[in-house]
Amino acid sequence: MNSADHVVSDRHGLSDHTKGLLAACVVVLCWSGFNIVSRLGSKGVLTPFDIAAMRFGVSGLIALPFFLARVKRADWPRYMALALFGGLGYGLLVYSGFAFAPTAHAGVFVNGGIPFWTIVIVAVLGGFRLARHIALALLLSSFGLVLIGYDSVVAGRGGAQWIGDLLFFAAALTWAIFGLLMRRWQVRPWLAITGVASFSCVAYLPVYLLWLPKAVLLAPAGEIALQCVYQGVVAALLAGSMYSYANHKIGACQASMMLALVPGVSAVGAWLLLDEAIGLRVIVGILVVSAGAVLCALPPRQAARSDA
Repeated sequence: MNSADHVVSDRHGLSDHTKGLLAACVVVLCWSGFNIVSRLGSKGVLTPFDIAAMRFGVSGLIALPFFLARVKRADWPRYMALALFGGLGYGLLVYSGFAFAPTAHAGVFVNGGIPFWTIVIVAVLGGFRLARHIALALLLSSFGLVLIGYDSVVAGRGGAQWIGDLLFFAAALTWAIFGLLMRRWQVRPWLAITGVASFSCVAYLPVYLLWLPKAVLLAPAGEIALQCVYQGVVAALLAGSMYSYANHKIGACQASMMLALVPGVSAVGAWLLLDEAIGLRVIVGILVVSAGAVLCALPPRQAARSDA
């Protein structure tokens, strides 16, 4: 998709670029809540395998009839590959990470890691040629994420938390690969996310039911309902489809860079809803990350002028 495609608009609607940015903003809100809800689940009796089963089971049961009715069997291998990275790989790694490390770490290593890995892969495949404003946006966002996560990550002393951090960073890599594959294959956003949900469900649930440790029968009904709705509907289907749509409209680099806003939005949400304090370092970090995201979100023509 060339630059002109990003700014195409009809006489009565928004441009494709604006639609993509709005979709990315929805993802930021959904994933900010995802970090909190997933951490809550991991602090209770539920195992990471239970939470993954709720994500894949609920989303798969919803998506499977739609997917089977609209996708030819000959096209299934691509959707299996997308499910491997954007479903099973991402989900299992990130839920396992929450068993070792807190929400703040996920915000930094997952949501900061996705644009990092995406831009690194794009740079390697493109012979290390990046637009100047993209490279500057990555530097700004990386610096801002360090400021936001300093107290909980850099200055932390949490024994085995480094295991969770590595799992989060690996999860970011799998999601970056998913986004780039979807972009390369030009898979329609809703088909991509229903394919991921369907194949993740079919592949994971039998293994979970037969062999993996389970504690779901010990959890309160309210906790199960929260995880099923948020993981299976909001995180897997809504956020996944919005990210796929943003990826399609504005490109993998810009869509992933918007995720750098998640740690800051999570911190503000915790301040408003949970009365958690925000220090000066975090405030500065949020502003720096926001500046990086805004720079990366520039429409192609404005970005070209800033690179000149």
